[in-house]
Amino acid sequence: MSDLSAATYRLIISCPDQVGIVARVTQFIAEQGGSLLEANNHTDIDSNWFFIRCVINADTLTCDLDTFRQRFESIAAEFKMKWYIRDSLVKQKVLLLASHASHCLADLLHRWHSGELDCDIPCVISNHENLRSMVEWHGIPFHYVPVDKNNKASAFAEMEDIIQRYDADTIVLARYMQIIPPSLCERFAGRLINIHHSFLPSFIGANPYQKAFERGVKLIGATSHYVTQDLDQGPIIEQDVVRVNHRHNKDELVRLGKDVEKGVLSRALRNHLEDRVIVLENKTVVFD
Repeated sequence: MSDLSAATYRLIISCPDQVGIVARVTQFIAEQGGSLLEANNHTDIDSNWFFIRCVINADTLTCDLDTFRQRFESIAAEFKMKWYIRDSLVKQKVLLLASHASHCLADLLHRWHSGELDCDIPCVISNHENLRSMVEWHGIPFHYVPVDKNNKASAFAEMEDIIQRYDADTIVLARYMQIIPPSLCERFAGRLINIHHSFLPSFIGANPYQKAFERGVKLIGATSHYVTQDLDQGPIIEQDVVRVNHRHNKDELVRLGKDVEKGVLSRALRNHLEDRVIVLENKTVVFD
C-alpha cells in the first residue's frame, strides 16, 4: 500500500520491546486528533527489539508537526525509542552515482520521470562521460568526476563537495564501480544504497557473473543494501533471483542479471523513500 496520494506523516520507531508500546503510541496519536491510515509492527525475538511504522492522516491532526514532535518526546524517552516523523509531501533529494553501465541509472530516471519514484534528483555524478546525454535529456545536471587510481582522494573530495552543495538526503549507487570512502559511508549511514549484481553473500567483489558461470549456478540474482565500510556486507534491503541452466552462457547471465538488478534497486529505493526500512545492526526490517 502506498500513502503518496494524501498528505501524511510517517512515524517510525524502534526500541526495546515491552508491553504497552502500541497502546501508548496509538493513544497519543488519537489524543492529537490523528487518524491512522496504516500501522505495522514487528518484534525481533532474538534481540528483544520492537519496530513500528504508523502512517497518519496529516489533515486530521489538531497540532502542527513541530508540536507533535515536542509532545511525543516524553513517550520516546520513557520507552528509549529511536524515532522520527516525516512529512510525506516533503520530497527527499536523491543523488545518483553511476559509472559506465547505464541500465540501473536509466531505469531510475525513467521511474522518476514517470512519477513512480516520489523524490527529487538534484544531479548525477559519474566517473565516465558516456551517460551525460541521457541524464541531461531528463533536465538533470551531470557532474563528471574522473577517478585517478593513483589519487582517488582528490576525486572523492570533489564528489563530497558536490553532494554537500546539493544537500542530498540519500545517495544511490546505480552501478557506481568505485569503493566509497569511509567518511561518506559514516556520514550517510542508512542513506547510502547500493545494487550488487550478485545474490549476496555469494560472489562478493568484482566479476560475480563470471564467478557464477564458473560455478555452474542455477540461480543468479541481485542484492540492494545499505553501504558500510565493510565491502558488500551492509544491511540488505531487497533481493531477487532468476533461474538459469547449463544452456546459458556468461553473456546471457549478464543480460538476465541486469533485468533483476533494475527491479531490485528500484524496489529498495522506493521502500527507503516511503520509510519502510528500519535497520537493526546488520539486518533490516522492511514493512510492506
